[in-house]
Amino acid sequence: MSAREDIFRNIRRSLGVTGNERIRRHIVAERIENAPRGIIPARGQVSGEALIALFRAQAEAALATVAELSSPAEIPQTVAEYLRNHNLPATIRIGEDERLTTLPWESTGLAVSHGPSDGTDVNALSHAFAGVAESGTLALVSGPHNPTTLNFLPDNHIVVLRAQDLAGDYESVWARIRATYGKGTMPRTVNFITGPSRSGDIEQTMLLGAHGPRRLHVLFVRD
Repeated sequence: MSAREDIFRNIRRSLGVTGNERIRRHIVAERIENAPRGIIPARGQVSGEALIALFRAQAEAALATVAELSSPAEIPQTVAEYLRNHNLPATIRIGEDERLTTLPWESTGLAVSHGPSDGTDVNALSHAFAGVAESGTLALVSGPHNPTTLNFLPDNHIVVLRAQDLAGDYESVWARIRATYGKGTMPRTVNFITGPSRSGDIEQTMLLGAHGPRRLHVLFVRD
């Protein structure tokens, strides 16, 4: 018997239970399934244009930049213009997300590559699972569609966020992730990204790109 099993056996003995009681197991299962929410900040409890404005203000306060698009069809040209305006290489790495791979990239002149980054990519494009308006945060789930390496290795990260995926608070995003994937199929990693990477550890001087991208550009699609 392991130390862990021995501890649980002693706890059950002190409670006078075996751990197999049907009612007790049902209560535990119901508690896990319907866990009560904690305190949710009021700031994100808005809707419509106020929700969008809040997300943009918080994202820009965290040093991200935001561009609003009316349709996904505008993504390729917008990405090309962003790279050109910042004098960046005309290259972009994308995962296997069909919402991005099926766009008309051939009209941009960009060299598009696919799959995880090996650390040599300068620019990457991902599709966010959701956005959190209360803090201007992007939620990205791991997997071949949007590899986690794209979030951290390239110097410039462009992220697409659809208006319908914008939530007011983190609790709503977690509920959506659970509802989308379900038990046993949850993504291995969920990354919450707020602004570009930064650090002020050295002489309290802010340094962008310390542990990841030095630029974070959000393409907010209103469709």
